[in-house]
Amino acid sequence: MNGRSAPLRIDLNGDLGEWDSSAAGAAEALRADEALMESLTSVNIACGGHAGDGGSMRAIVRLARDRGLGIGAHPGFADRAGIGRRPIAITPAGAARLVSEQVEALRRIARTEGARVDHVKPHGALYSMASTDAAIAGGIADAVARIDPTLVLVGLSGSALSAAGRYAGLPTASEVFCDRGYTSAGTLVPRGEEGSLLDDPLTAAERLLRMLRTGVVSSRDGTDVSVLAETACIHGDSAAAAVFARRLRTTLEAAGVAVERFTPGRIE
Repeated sequence: MNGRSAPLRIDLNGDLGEWDSSAAGAAEALRADEALMESLTSVNIACGGHAGDGGSMRAIVRLARDRGLGIGAHPGFADRAGIGRRPIAITPAGAARLVSEQVEALRRIARTEGARVDHVKPHGALYSMASTDAAIAGGIADAVARIDPTLVLVGLSGSALSAAGRYAGLPTASEVFCDRGYTSAGTLVPRGEEGSLLDDPLTAAERLLRMLRTGVVSSRDGTDVSVLAETACIHGDSAAAAVFARRLRTTLEAAGVAVERFTPGRIE
């Protein structure tokens, strides 16, 4: 051993394609997604449930393929009015069907574009439910494993979803959020509540650096929560998302962090 510590590394992911290709403003939404992509290493693409359609999926797949970004499916509740952020009662079998249908829809499009879907990250309320409900998490993990056991399952650090992925034999990526608030239980502060969102990229970068260096994040009430940061989400649903992401990535790289795509099957 030479005594040198391993360099800090992080994948930066973003939730994209949350618009319909036939809707007014689609061209503007695509340009916004493309601008955000410049700072990302992986993308999570809406699969027609909470948002998106065949045209938006194809457009984002092409852009991600051409940039060498990791391509992921982002399945959510079919609740467009609520953007998939409202909890809906569902059985583990129902969650499995929902995820299977949406992931396969994206995979079919990716194949026609010479690209590969290499990870799955549930969206919104489905993600939150799977973070704490072991049965729902198990249904999702089993569905992903049946589709392709080499798919990386992305879940909140320390969550039931990550545990279910490992139990199902899937490679998993432990996710943290640099622009969302945490509760003392390690879950995300619900949107709309005080402290749920951070809009300063320097503050977000400093918090992510602390996660990478020490393995903890400060919760809303000031207590430290243990986390494992393998991929970090940057939300793209604000007008300044691309600027936020660019400044955050620049700050990370200036601090010596290698911002790079995770390799499917490499992350345990």
